[in-house]
Formats: sequence, structure tokens, C-alpha cells
Amino acid sequence: MRRQIVARLWQSLIVVFVVTTISFFIIRLSPGDPFAYGAQSITPAIRNHWREQFGYNKPVLEQYARYVASVAHGQFGYSFTRHETVLQALKTTLPRTLLLTGLAFTLSFSIGMVIGVMQAARRGSWFDRISSGILVGFYSLPDFWGALMILIIFSSWIRLFPAGDIVDNLHDYMSPSQQIVDRLRHLVLPVGALTLLTTASIARYQRAAMLEVLPSDFIRTARAKGVPERAVLWRHGLRMALTPMVALGGLLFPALLGGALFVERVFNWPGMGLMAASAITTHDFDLVTATVIVGSLLVVVGNFFADLLHMAIDPRIRD
Repeated sequence: MRRQIVARLWQSLIVVFVVTTISFFIIRLSPGDPFAYGAQSITPAIRNHWREQFGYNKPVLEQYARYVASVAHGQFGYSFTRHETVLQALKTTLPRTLLLTGLAFTLSFSIGMVIGVMQAARRGSWFDRISSGILVGFYSLPDFWGALMILIIFSSWIRLFPAGDIVDNLHDYMSPSQQIVDRLRHLVLPVGALTLLTTASIARYQRAAMLEVLPSDFIRTARAKGVPERAVLWRHGLRMALTPMVALGGLLFPALLGGALFVERVFNWPGMGLMAASAITTHDFDLVTATVIVGSLLVVVGNFFADLLHMAIDPRIRD
């Protein structure tokens, strides 16, 4: 098992290095640089001075070597649009994205697994047919379109929740309890959008996994011994059906990060996804590259822990 863990770590490092290299060169293939745009009052001489100061007049391979060295020392460059270091920008925005995706991940798995088990237990019933149709409909929705519909319905038509941002403009003048309520109200729509768009796939996988487990001999034995049906489903059946769900969790986390970019854009949630989208339009090279690196790190870390959990659940993998 220790050898497998070491191999996973090396694979993760290679993946992050390859992603860093690809993102670095692709963003620099685009026309212009961070100083090619901006106020017309800035003279070409000033722009050339900035390029020389920050190394953008160097050959691209030399820029790459310098950037990799800076990343190895924990530095990700400077953001010219935010007027701060990239590391400081990530410290501000990354926790917000992790809060959004973490809540959506937990809720979607909890709701999806419950629905999937109930569908498998009532296979062919009206609940199975209706819920399956609804979930397939939600699963078919593009992320950005589903988020827009949720925003329009619950913020414009019904006006239940705020349309965007992380807090209200008067947040600093509220009492502590009002500030908590304000933050929760601003979380409902973006978290709900991410949860709704990912619950369907989890429920379908859980239903299929449970349908494979329920005909097993140990399930029939438990029922023959008089074990209550609820215990058969949730204690015995669900435990054996968790293995494919762990693998799905490792695949779902990258999808949630990708969906967070659209959701943050729609709801103006000031997280890493919204920052990356703005950085792309302004050619903020270092900021774009750093968000890609951090995203790849989150993906490999999520998959690494999914592999560890998979080994803990299934002893055959440890051999």
C-alpha cells in the first residue's frame, strides 16, 4: 500500500507539472501581453519599460524557466489587474470557491445517494419513474443555462434571494446574527445551482450500484433472518455500494470546479473562477496560469484522497 501511495504522489506531481507547462505556453500564444491594453495615455516607452522590468521582453523559454523557479519557491508572480501579488489574490478568492464547491459536493452526494437508494428499493414504481425523469432533465441542462434560470426564477420573479455577490452592501453595519443570515442568503442560489446540476449523476450512479448489490446472497440472507428492510438497505446494501461512489467522487470534484466558474460568473460570486474569467479577458498571464495550477492541484488532491478511501474500503486494492 505504501508503494501505491508513493506512486500516486509521483503521478500527481507529474500531472501538475504538465498542466503548468501547457497553461504557461497556451496563454502566451494569445496576442498581446498584460501591458498591451489599458489607458491610451500610457506611452509605448512606459509599456516597454514595464515589459523589461517584469521580463516579458525575454524569450519565452527563459520566461518559462523563471516562472517554474518562482512557483517552486511558492511565488506565482504579480497580478497587474488586481495590483497585488497572485498569491495574495489566491488567498482571498480560493477559500470562497472551496466553500462553494465543498457545500455543493456535500449536499449533492447526500441528496443523490438518498434518492438513488430509494429508487433502487422501489425499482419500477411511480417514484422511480418520475424522479428518474426529473433527474435526467436536470442532468441535461448546461451549467450556465441552469444557473441563469435559477437566478431569474428565485431572484427576479419570486425575489426570495439576492441576485449576486457574497454579502449585502450594508453587511458591515449589521449585527452578528444578521451578518450570518446575510451570508447564508447569498450562498443559497450559487450552492443550490451547483448542487442541483450534479445531484442527478450521483443519484443515477447510486441507483445502478444498489441494483447490483440488492440481488446478492448476503442481502437475501439478511432478509431471511428477519432484518428490517431499512437496515438491509442502509446498513448492508449501501455499505457494499459505496465503492463505485468513491471513484465517482474523485471524478465529480473536477467537474464541480469547472461548473463553479460558470456559477461564479452568473452569480457574481467573488471566487477563483470569477477571478480567472476576468484574468483571461485582461491577459493577466500570471494570474491565469496560477489559477490553472491551483485547479490542477485541487483535482489531483481530490483524486488522491479518493484513491486512499477506495483502498480503505476495498482490501483487494491494497494487495
